[in-house]
Amino acid sequence: MHADVAALMLAAGYSRRFGSDKRRLQLSDGRSLLSASLALPCALLHEVWLVLRPNDDAAELALPEGIRLVQHPATAQGMGHSLAAGITRLQAESSAQAVAIFLADMPHIRRESLEALLACANAGNIVQPSYQGKRGHPVLFGRDFWPQLSRLSGDAGARTLLQENTQAVQLVELDDPGVLQDIDSAADGQRLQQG
Repeated sequence: MHADVAALMLAAGYSRRFGSDKRRLQLSDGRSLLSASLALPCALLHEVWLVLRPNDDAAELALPEGIRLVQHPATAQGMGHSLAAGITRLQAESSAQAVAIFLADMPHIRRESLEALLACANAGNIVQPSYQGKRGHPVLFGRDFWPQLSRLSGDAGARTLLQENTQAVQLVELDDPGVLQDIDSAADGQRLQQG
């Protein structure tokens, strides 16, 4: 278990393109999409934070033990607000030196991929996976960048922060399409359910 990197999973979106709450999508192995996406960070990281919608009932989502919840009214305004709310809590309550930002609709990231990313993380850099030249998730932000993350807003996430700090970004090329594969549409969901 890595104690110096925390996980922050963003799960406060409203799945508008999907058409229903995709976090609850039932996979072929019986798990929900959210549970499947949480499995890897929970297996490798000591500290896992989950940003939910302000009105979510966490008990209904059948979350693993030990998950730390962030529920803030501003998360309804977009991914930037969700990130800021989560990072603000981490700044106050975590001693981790880096945070791995996960999305709740990406269950296919391989364990060895996350291990490779964790091995590169430190307080002063940003680590981003790449597959066939395309950048993916999770992105790991060293603690030096947390103040900037805590000021994000809107729906663009941390894209501008990555563009403003290119010198600090360490790209890690991985043989793992899972770092790109998210579930956005009902068709994506059907493919996932069929394995």
